Amino acid sequence: MTTASEVSAPAGRVWSELVGQEAAIEVLAAAAEAADALVEGRTTDVGSMTHAWLFTGPPGSGRSVAARTFAAALECTVGSGCGGCPGCRTALAGTHADVKLVVPEGLSISVAEMRSLVQAAARRPTTGQWQVVIIEDADRLTEGAANALLKAVEEPPERTVFLLCAPSDHPEDVSVTIRSRCRLVTLRTPAPQAIATVLAERDGIDPERARWAAAVCGGHVGRARRLATDENARARRAAVLRIPLGLRRAEDVFRCADDLIATAEADASDESKSRDEAEQDALRTAMGSGGTGKGVASARRAADAAVRALEKRQKSRATRTQRDTLDLALVDLAGFYRDVLVCHSGAGAALVHPDVAERAAEAARHWTPASTLRRLEAVLACRDAIGWNVKPRIAVEAMLTTLREG
Repeated sequence: MTTASEVSAPAGRVWSELVGQEAAIEVLAAAAEAADALVEGRTTDVGSMTHAWLFTGPPGSGRSVAARTFAAALECTVGSGCGGCPGCRTALAGTHADVKLVVPEGLSISVAEMRSLVQAAARRPTTGQWQVVIIEDADRLTEGAANALLKAVEEPPERTVFLLCAPSDHPEDVSVTIRSRCRLVTLRTPAPQAIATVLAERDGIDPERARWAAAVCGGHVGRARRLATDENARARRAAVLRIPLGLRRAEDVFRCADDLIATAEADASDESKSRDEAEQDALRTAMGSGGTGKGVASARRAADAAVRALEKRQKSRATRTQRDTLDLALVDLAGFYRDVLVCHSGAGAALVHPDVAERAAEAARHWTPASTLRRLEAVLACRDAIGWNVKPRIAVEAMLTTLREG
C-alpha cells in the first residue's frame, strides 16, 4: 500500500497535503501544468485544465484540502505547486488576494453572498495568475445562490476558476446543471496506514497513538488529528460508545439525550465565544467605535446595527457547529452498530471501532441481527431528521428510545 509520503509528487510540494489520494494528485498536477502553459501562451492539452471543478468524497477524505492545494498550484510562481513560493504559501494559508474561500458559517450559503462573490470573481487577478473561488460545502447553496453561481460557471471570465466541494455529485448535493459544467474529482477514504504516517511524520505525534487514531477515525484525517491531540475529543468519543450498552432503564434515554445535546452545545459555545467577541470588537473598531467629534452618534448607530447583523450570523454559525458535533456522535454510534452486525455475520471485516471490539461482541450475543439493524436505521434516521431541521432533542430522544427497545 502506498503511504502518504510515497506519492508521486516530490517531497515538500503542495501535493503532500493530500493523504492517500494518488489518483487525484495525478489529475490535478497535470491540470496545474496545463494552466501554467495557458498563462504562458504555450500549447497544451485542452482537456487537462477547465474553469470549474467539483471535488467529492466521504467526510474526512480532504475535499477542501484538495481544493486549496490545487489553488496553491495554480498560483505557484515557480511551477505547478512548489510549496515554498509566496503564491503557494499564501494560497494554503487562505491569505492570497486572488483566492477567495467561501465557508458557510450558517446552515446555507445565501444568494446575496454568492452574487457578491461572483461579482468579485469577474475581476482579473491582481497578484496571481488566476482568480480562484473555493466553495466549501457547495451542497449548502440555496436555490437562488445556485442559480447565481450557475450563470458565472456558464459564462466564466477568462482567468477565473471555480472549485466546489460537496459530499457527492448527487443532484441533492449539487444541482445537475452546475455538476454538468464541472470536471469531477472523486476522492477516496484514506487508508489507516497513510493517515498514521502523516500524523507521525508531519505532525510529530507518537507513532502508537497515531496508529490508534488512524484506526478509529473512520478515514477522517482531521478527526484522527483531533483524537490524537485532544483529550476532550477522546473522552467525548468514549462517552458516546458507552451509550449502546448503557440504555438499561427508561430514564437512561433522557439522561443520554441530555448528555449528547449538552456536549454539542458546549462545543459550539467553546468554539464560538472567543471568536465572536474578537469579531465584534474588530467590527466596532473598523466602524469608528470610541471616536469623538461630529458624526459620532450616527457612526455609533451604524456600528450597533452592523454588530446586530453580525450576531445573527454568529448565532447561525453556532447552530451549525452544534449540529456538526452532534452528527459526529451519531456517526460513531452508527459505526458501533455496524460493528455488531459484523460480529453477527462472522465476516472478519475490519471494525470501525476496533478498540471496543469486546463491547460489540457482547452486544451481538444479546441482540438479534434484525434488532441491531433496526437500531442502526434509527441512528441514520436521526441524522436525516436533524438535516431536515427537526429539533435535535426530539430527534435524539426518539432515536435513543429505539436503541433501548430494539
